[in-house]
Amino acid sequence: MNIEILTFEEFSLQKLYEVLQLRAEVFVVEQNCPYQDVDGKDQKALHVLGYANGKLVAYTRLFKPGDYFERASIGRVIVKENYRKYGYGKDIMNASIKVLQDEFDTKEIELSAQVYLKKFYNDLGFIEFGEGYLEDNIPHIRMLRN
Repeated sequence: MNIEILTFEEFSLQKLYEVLQLRAEVFVVEQNCPYQDVDGKDQKALHVLGYANGKLVAYTRLFKPGDYFERASIGRVIVKENYRKYGYGKDIMNASIKVLQDEFDTKEIELSAQVYLKKFYNDLGFIEFGEGYLEDNIPHIRMLRN
């Protein structure tokens, strides 16, 4: 998988369209969850795009400490459904962790995880903290990597 890191200003219209299409495909259609994906936070984020054979198949958005949570954070973690068996989820997360460490000199990274993915994030060094909660009617838990 080829990784590309972009600020909001660096997006071409085509790449922005690909990201929004993938986010809607997974978070709205596949998970049957109508919610406001375009939330006004993309402008502050770094965007990590993962391509396989020229097709966007994985994505995350990253925030420096204080822009979303108190700590640096990773959100909107996506791998296109028919590409999940290739390890691209771990690849995009490892790339995202490295970007946060390199760009913001931080080791503490927080995320809001869908509960069913807890083991996936545990395997990447994240530990759950706090109580579970519903976000857009989907069970979530906060997780921290130190």
